[in-house]
Amino acid sequence: MSLPKTLCRLLAAASLAVLLGGCNTILLNAPGDVARQQGNLIIIATVLMLIIIVPVICLTLFFAWRYRASNSKATYKPDWDHSLQLELVVWSAPLLIIIALGSITWITTHTLDPYRPLERIAEGKPVPEGVEPLEVEVVSLDWKWLFIYPEQGIATVNELAAPVDRPIRFKLTSSTVMNAFYVPALAGMIYTMPGMQTELNAVISTEGEYEGFSSNYSGAGFSGMRFRFHALSQEGFDAWVGKVRESGRELGREGYLELEKPSVREPVHHFAAVDPALYEAVLNRCVDPRRMCLHEMMAIDAGNGSGRTRMEGLEARSRGDLRGGRYVQSAMCAAGDAPAPGLATTLSRS
Repeated sequence: MSLPKTLCRLLAAASLAVLLGGCNTILLNAPGDVARQQGNLIIIATVLMLIIIVPVICLTLFFAWRYRASNSKATYKPDWDHSLQLELVVWSAPLLIIIALGSITWITTHTLDPYRPLERIAEGKPVPEGVEPLEVEVVSLDWKWLFIYPEQGIATVNELAAPVDRPIRFKLTSSTVMNAFYVPALAGMIYTMPGMQTELNAVISTEGEYEGFSSNYSGAGFSGMRFRFHALSQEGFDAWVGKVRESGRELGREGYLELEKPSVREPVHHFAAVDPALYEAVLNRCVDPRRMCLHEMMAIDAGNGSGRTRMEGLEARSRGDLRGGRYVQSAMCAAGDAPAPGLATTLSRS
């Protein structure tokens, strides 16, 4: 082989190595058990599909070369149109691959259901008896993340931490638009939606600092909607909680309404104390006390309005009205109007 060709091949290999060096393979080799199982599913599915794809590509190239116009030795059979053996191979192999992929996907979809409590923290290591999950309440804002720790009574903005080998139960909602919470090292992404709660169960097995972000476009500040996830030992996590408490700041409803305003690339904030009912108020979209909570509104709707239940909430039509049977009466009202008879004048605030 000539020297110029050798140099060209070495240069091409070096260029490929440089390009591959920029790849982050944490998705396929994640330190979190759930994310690792998801990465294994990607590898298994890819290998199963390559069992079909690689032979098809190779045979395509082979037939193109074998039956080229200049090859006079190739057998020419213009009347050939069927082979039972070939049909069995062509249809049975893809069918078996589809059955295998469907079975694996069905099993892992249920095993890795984000709402399903964890049964293990790593392969061959079940969750220790008596260990309760660390609860984290997550709120996606424009364009930042709020993390509330009910057990510790603290809150942070754009910073998340958890001890290794302890299950984490995330409860997630959004303040305005839909987002997607995603820490590739921890687990798959999960959507956050206003007025709704989603849940994600996960665990991290290796100490380190990992990246988290929103994987669903949500407006102008979307690209800066990122945070750092600290996987710490139990001692390190306790020290981190102590550091957050040193801030001395409190997060109540008024503070949240100020924090809720859109901002881009918001720095990390620590709150030593947080209103215990703040997350439920965010979820029910009634942080502002002048607004009715969603669960209160739904309770009234479930009673057919005005505090009445079942058939009592339906009005009879006037004599001569031929449009049908009973109906639900509705009307517009202003904040200063007196409440209708039967409607509770005091609404609870959680």
